[in-house]
Amino acid sequence: MKTDISTSADIKTLIDAFYEKVKADEVIGYIFNDVARVDWPKHLPRVYAFWEFLLLGKDTYQGNPMEVHQKLHQIVPLTEAHFARWLQLFHEAVDEHFEGLVAQDAKTRSSLIVLTWKPKFV
Repeated sequence: MKTDISTSADIKTLIDAFYEKVKADEVIGYIFNDVARVDWPKHLPRVYAFWEFLLLGKDTYQGNPMEVHQKLHQIVPLTEAHFARWLQLFHEAVDEHFEGLVAQDAKTRSSLIVLTWKPKFV
């Protein structure tokens, strides 16, 4: 039986599973692997902190994710297909590992991120 997201370890499980999908994905993988050339050991702790802040209320995140993505958009235009695929992979990762109110909140918040950010890019 799946449990809900309730700890930092759960956030790590979710984000690690999500980015494994992203790295292998034919639609958005190249953006992370070839364009942004993500430094995963540096990037992942920031993403863990971001989602710990959003889902667990921890005061762990400092940064401006919009700024980073705007810079990336200057290199490779982010499209509707990129946002849709990011969201699909994130929701898949949530559903594969968790269920419950916080898991649903993760999907809701990820959808809101896409709805908020997409008009600034697409």
